[in-house]
Amino acid sequence: MNARLFTSIDEWREFRRTLSANATIGFVPTMGALHEGHASLLKRARVENDFVALSVYVNPTQFNDPKDLERYPHSLESDHALASAAGVDFVISPTYAQMYPDAYRFRVTETEFSRTLCGAHRPGHFDGVLTVVLKLLNFVRPTRAYFGEKDFQQLTLIREMAQALFLETEIVGCPTVREIDGLAMSSRNVNLAPDARMQAATFPAALRDATTADSARKRLEDDGFTVDYVEDRSGRRYGAVKVGGVRLIDNFAIAGGQTDAQI
Repeated sequence: MNARLFTSIDEWREFRRTLSANATIGFVPTMGALHEGHASLLKRARVENDFVALSVYVNPTQFNDPKDLERYPHSLESDHALASAAGVDFVISPTYAQMYPDAYRFRVTETEFSRTLCGAHRPGHFDGVLTVVLKLLNFVRPTRAYFGEKDFQQLTLIREMAQALFLETEIVGCPTVREIDGLAMSSRNVNLAPDARMQAATFPAALRDATTADSARKRLEDDGFTVDYVEDRSGRRYGAVKVGGVRLIDNFAIAGGQTDAQI
């Protein structure tokens, strides 16, 4: 099945009105550069809904570093092929002018959790994330939206935003998908040089196996990573590091001072 591509929000909204009011839509919002982690979200959406919609939009408002935005991979043609293979019905890929006709004058700001962890190191990042997700949910109008647990802080904020703003879409969290060596799948992994890629594989193990956040940080620093943070919060260990100029994040559930997730 070849997924139908929409590059116009107005065209999508007009088409959306033709679907049955009783039809369920599973939605996976992405910035493209799709991999098997995204495919797992799409396959779950396929099982649980009548239709599956995917958005491919590299959102500039969530990048606090212009160079990071420049490096982000763009691959709409291959993304469309992967989406079609995963059973996606609709691919929505709008432009900045369509997404931000107000030039980002209006935005969503969360004032507590978004200021910590990644938010403390990427000012304005979560304003951009929450704003674009709210816009997407408003015009896609899905029954369920699927997000990976690799970005657990993001998932938590989106879920809480949906509750706070009375959105009808169910926010569904899905387990992190990992490479054979344990590295969480990420679109950024393609930017890793071979030696940095080998080093990156030790990041999740250090985060998972250390008895404390401080010991995990020390192990990562000893292994040559630049550590943004390692913190334990509400039964979960969060970490962000840089290796070979690429920023990676990960997290694991913890219990009794030990991580309980296994790679």
